[in-house]
Amino acid sequence: MSSDPGTPTLDQLRVFLTVVEAGSFAGAARKLFRATSVISYSIGNLESQLGVLLFDRKTTRKPQLTEAGRTVLIEARTVFSGIDGLRAKVKGLVHGLEAEVHLALDVMLPSSRVVDALKAFRNEFPTVSLRLRIEALGAVTQLVLERESTLGVSGPLHADIGGIERIAVGNVVLVPVAAPDHPLASGSPNLPGAAREHVQLVLSDRSSLTHNREFAVVSPRSWRLADLGAKHMLLREGIGWGNMPTHMIDEDLASGRLVQLQLPEITSSPYNFDVIYRTDTPPGPAASWLIQRFIGQVD
Repeated sequence: MSSDPGTPTLDQLRVFLTVVEAGSFAGAARKLFRATSVISYSIGNLESQLGVLLFDRKTTRKPQLTEAGRTVLIEARTVFSGIDGLRAKVKGLVHGLEAEVHLALDVMLPSSRVVDALKAFRNEFPTVSLRLRIEALGAVTQLVLERESTLGVSGPLHADIGGIERIAVGNVVLVPVAAPDHPLASGSPNLPGAAREHVQLVLSDRSSLTHNREFAVVSPRSWRLADLGAKHMLLREGIGWGNMPTHMIDEDLASGRLVQLQLPEITSSPYNFDVIYRTDTPPGPAASWLIQRFIGQVD
């Protein structure tokens, strides 16, 4: 046999997979509505092209896969899985379904909502690729404005931005917290201005939409973090105080690892979410479904 493998046809691979599935050449012939001799001839040609024996026909009555046959089987299944995926994607495109959806989510969005939307989307649109970005503050809106994301779930920007459609999809509550040994966590109401004397941990982003803008910052001694998880960790370690969404710290408050602060300047406040997209690029069927999913989570 040749040492330089040829290129098998899809039909040859289909015959090969059917023989494996049926357990015999005769069984494959019945499934494919062909003569057994045609199946045997096709497998022989495939073996000649690849330069390996796929089945052991001598030691057993029924053809058994050789070691090379088992390797080829894995690759053949991969090829047909890719072909099936390609056909499904093209079918979706013919019916107006997007090939992919780029989604940007605000880091404050509860993980339970994120997981619910992503799992449901995967089940509903298995042929649509979903590209996900997690960002903070204005970075979500900037991704949508710059067409890097089809859809976003953004936090409040406190500004009207042209060309962006917004649909309210609930909120989370932010509360000021610190570790129990922090000076502001004495249990008594703090005096006005006390928070200014201590390091405030502030979530920030690098987008131009929020450049040089501050959100609920009262202390001149602030550390700016782009990672909400890092902020959470530093708060628990007693390094500064800051606002956190309640869904992330409920267990910390219950166990006493964090304490809600009594600050005259800052009380609990809602952090509102909007689904956003460009008005000149209306969402397709899959993106529209995602919008309804986020709306339904609030209901």
